[in-house]
Amino acid sequence: MKFRPFFATLILGVILLLSLAATSVYWILKPGPLSLLAGGVIKEPTTAIFLPKQAPVMVSLLTNPDRLSALGRFIASPEKRRRSHQEIRTIEKTLLAKTGLDYQTQIQPWLGEEITLAVTSLDYDHNPNNGIKPGYLLAVSTKDQQLANEFLQASYSTEAIAGTSDLVFESYKGVNLIAQQNPNLTKNTPLSATAVVGNMVLFANDLQVLKESINNVQVPELNLKNAPGYQKALNTIVDPRIGIVYTNFPALSAWLANLPIPELPEITQTLTIAFSIKEEGLVAQTALIGVSGEGERSPILSEPVGAFSYLPKNTILTATGTNLNQLWQQVETGLDQDSPLQQLLNRCITYLEEPLGVNLSKDVFPWVQGEFSLGLVPKPEGGAADWIFVAQKSPNVAIDEVLEKFDQQAENAGYTVGNLTLLDSNVTVWTKLKATVNPNQKKLASLQAEVTGVHGNIDDYVIFSTSVEGISQAISSEFPKLIETEEFQHVIEGLSPENDGYFYINWQKSEPILTEKLPITRVVEFGVKPLLRNLRSFTLSSQGSQDKIRRATIFFNVGV
Repeated sequence: MKFRPFFATLILGVILLLSLAATSVYWILKPGPLSLLAGGVIKEPTTAIFLPKQAPVMVSLLTNPDRLSALGRFIASPEKRRRSHQEIRTIEKTLLAKTGLDYQTQIQPWLGEEITLAVTSLDYDHNPNNGIKPGYLLAVSTKDQQLANEFLQASYSTEAIAGTSDLVFESYKGVNLIAQQNPNLTKNTPLSATAVVGNMVLFANDLQVLKESINNVQVPELNLKNAPGYQKALNTIVDPRIGIVYTNFPALSAWLANLPIPELPEITQTLTIAFSIKEEGLVAQTALIGVSGEGERSPILSEPVGAFSYLPKNTILTATGTNLNQLWQQVETGLDQDSPLQQLLNRCITYLEEPLGVNLSKDVFPWVQGEFSLGLVPKPEGGAADWIFVAQKSPNVAIDEVLEKFDQQAENAGYTVGNLTLLDSNVTVWTKLKATVNPNQKKLASLQAEVTGVHGNIDDYVIFSTSVEGISQAISSEFPKLIETEEFQHVIEGLSPENDGYFYINWQKSEPILTEKLPITRVVEFGVKPLLRNLRSFTLSSQGSQDKIRRATIFFNVGV
């Protein structure tokens, strides 16, 4: 078995269960059978004691999957009840497809309240002669240890009788280890290994991985559970949760690229995410460690900024906040250039710069010291969507000089700069003339002015757009605004009012645009397509920093 795709499938299965559980919450009509209706449980993964501090990634489900499935019994309509039940059964079959196991008869009777999947190491045997061999661990709690042992014994007996593998038995520090070894492969190359430690059943891809897990338990300073950074991150997340995801960015990047662990003196960037169930969605609270210069910082805002009120109702992507220049400096200097987050951010910035024809970090960010909002607005007739950018005027910035510089750059690029009266406001338009030929009368040609940019001073704000239609929707009171919609009001109700702004994507409407412009989006979509099928939108807001840990919350609106 190829463990990398199999392990990735297991991780995806856990995340999908979280998503499906959240989807069902919206349809609940009365109290459910478990405390998850309050968001989850107050506990952390006990299985973290088996993992090393340098583990690249850990995904823990902190409740029995059947409890999540039970939420589907309370959905409103029989049709949606059947769909939720079928999706969960599909996940079960997919996860066990290569094992030959049946969840309901062989696993469900003894499965407990915690499932943890982890990449424990990037090369567990540290042997340069046999390539890179990541270590994988699946730790499952049991509610009936005897049934769990009977399951393992029956599974190994079946394999032994079939002659598909040999069994290897070994005792290590008082724990009995069992491994399956394919006789057709080189000796001591087991395909799977198991051990029972207390009420935990451990599965790994090699006996060495199990031995290291037992070492981690017996030497507290080695394991993730007692790692100071991990504990500090969890201490900043106090709400009930149904799952925890932990990632060590340098090691995770190496695992994804199938490379050995980076030669770094210590872990510099880690991310801990706690998932909670909320009405009509899933909330992910994040704690990021390792951002340079990060100290104690309270959220700046207590309500959406005024610049947000200019974005039209049909805006499908937006970022809003205050002091864009300071925010960019924090991000640019706080994340390592090789970090996956920094690389993703740079690609997104490039995508934004291309239609605007500017260098954002040099031409725009420095003078945006007050409120700002950026929105992507699709055209009703189709074609390229419009960008709208709103920035509050600052007394420290000579805005007229800034606009004159932009106009001069447009003229240097061959555009005509002119003035236009629009809805009782004066705006500046950048146009380029082009000749068009009537296909029915080829000898007749006409000139058309192609608008590439518009900007205007409106009250205390400067508004930019890539079209006249776009800026019209922003400044006209006749066009409903995004902040007034019931959907967005519901989104921000699931987030803390104390924040540094919002990043919002209407996934259902923006997916075609994002997958075309950002190739990385297609990769993400392929990996979590079943989850995205139920996703309406997701919204991220930052809550400042606590004890040098940057905090943020993501609301996944998966109501159907």
